[in-house]
Amino acid sequence: MTDLKLLLNQINPFSSRHETSDDYNEEEFKLPNMTSLVIMLVMNFLLQISFFIVISSSSKYTEYLGGNATFSGIVIGIPTAFAGLSLIPLTKYDKGMYKMPLHVSCCFSILGHVAYALAFRADFLYLILIGRCLTGVAFSMFMYCKRYCTDPRIVGIRRRTTLGSWMVICQAMGMSFGPFLGGVLYKVGFSNSIFNGYTSPGWIMTGIYAGFWVLMTIYFEDIPQLPTTKELQSASPIVSLQVKGEDTEASPDYPSASTTHPASPIDESFRAQLSLITWFQWGVIACMSWFSMLCFFILGSWEANLPVFSAAAENFHWSPFAAGNFIALGVISCFPFLLLNLLAARHIQDRKLLAFGTIIGLAGLIIFLSILRTGKVNYGSLFACWWTVALGFNLATTVTLSLLSKQLPPEWNGPTSILIQCSNFTGRVTGAIWGGSGVSVGMSNFVGLEIAMVGIGAVFFTALWRDLKTKTG
Repeated sequence: MTDLKLLLNQINPFSSRHETSDDYNEEEFKLPNMTSLVIMLVMNFLLQISFFIVISSSSKYTEYLGGNATFSGIVIGIPTAFAGLSLIPLTKYDKGMYKMPLHVSCCFSILGHVAYALAFRADFLYLILIGRCLTGVAFSMFMYCKRYCTDPRIVGIRRRTTLGSWMVICQAMGMSFGPFLGGVLYKVGFSNSIFNGYTSPGWIMTGIYAGFWVLMTIYFEDIPQLPTTKELQSASPIVSLQVKGEDTEASPDYPSASTTHPASPIDESFRAQLSLITWFQWGVIACMSWFSMLCFFILGSWEANLPVFSAAAENFHWSPFAAGNFIALGVISCFPFLLLNLLAARHIQDRKLLAFGTIIGLAGLIIFLSILRTGKVNYGSLFACWWTVALGFNLATTVTLSLLSKQLPPEWNGPTSILIQCSNFTGRVTGAIWGGSGVSVGMSNFVGLEIAMVGIGAVFFTALWRDLKTKTG
C-alpha cells in the first residue's frame, strides 16, 4: 500500500504531457531501426493494396457469380470485421512484439487471396466472402503498424506524427495503386478459368506476399521483449531511492517505457493512472475514436460507391477499369500535399492538422451534395469532390493515434492502438456497405449522412479544443 501511495505521487496527470517546453531532448526524437521501419511501412502499403485492389472489379465479380451491389460492398468491407475479432487472440499472445503478427498477416494474406481467386473456378459466390474474411485476419496488422509508429520504447514523442504521416503516405499509395492495378488486370482480362480479370488480383498478391514473407523473416529485427509481471514484481523498487533524495525532482512527463521502473505491479500502476484521467480527457479519447471511425467511413464509402455510381449514372456508364483509374488519379494527385504534411507535422500541432483536414473533406462533401441537387455532375466536378474528400480525410487520419500517444502514459499505447484501429475497422466495414448501397438509398441521402457525422465530430472538436493541445512532431 505504501508503494502505491509513492507511485501516485510520482504519476502526473496526463495533461502534463501537453507542450510545455521547446527544449531539446534526445529521447523525444528517437527512431526505430530503419530496416524494420521500412518493412512495417511496406507491409502497410501491401495491406492497403490488398484492401483496395478488388474495388474496381468486385461488383462485376459478384454479379458474375450471382451477387448484387450490396453483396459487393460487404465483400469490400467485411475483412475489417474479422481483423477486429482477430486482434483479441493476437494481442493476448504477441508479448508486445511485432514479428509474430507479421508472420500471421503474411500467412492469412496468402490464404485469403488464393480463396478469392479460386471462387471463379469453383463457381461459388461465398468463396469470395471466405477469402476476404481470411484476408481480414491479415488486416489486423494495420493496428500493429500504427502501434509501431507510436511505440514509446522505440519512437520519441516528437517523431510520432511524422511517422504517422509516412503511414498515411503508404495508405494513399495503396488506395491509388490498388484500384488502378485491379482495373488494369480487369481490362487485360487473361481469358482463362484460372487467371483472368476477376482472379488475377488474388494470384498476383499471393506471389507478392510470398516474396515479402521471406524478406521480412530475414531482415526484420523485433524490439526487445518486455519483462513479465513476475520479473517486475521481483525487481528491486527504485521509488524509495527517489524519495530519500530530497533534492531529486520527478520528471514532468510520464517515464519512457524503455526506462526500468519496476516499483509496483502493473495492475496497480494502470489503475493509478486511470484514476487520474478527467472527464475532459476521456472526451479527448472519445473524440479521436470518433474521427478515426469517421475518416475511414467516408473514405471507404466513396471508394465502394464510385464504381457503382459511375456505372449507373447516365452520363458516365464507366467500366471497372475506368472507375479504378478515376479513384487512383484522385488519390495520386493528393501526394504533393501529403508530402507537405510530412514536413508540416514537425511544426504544426496535431489538433490544427486534424481541423485542417476535416474542413477540406467537409468542403468536398458539401460541393458534391450541391452538384447532385443541381444536376451538374460531370467528370470535372466529380473529380474535384473526390480529390478534396480523399485529401482532407487522409490528412485527418495522420494524427488520431499520435495525438493520444502524446497525451497518455507509454503503458497505454497498446490499448489506445487497439481502440483507434477498431474505430478504423468499424468505419471501413460500415463505410463499404454504405457505399455499395449509396445508389439504392439515394445519393443525396448518402452524402447527407456523412455531412451529419462530420457535424458531430465538429461539436466534439470545438468543445475539446484546449484539451487537444500536444507537442509537435
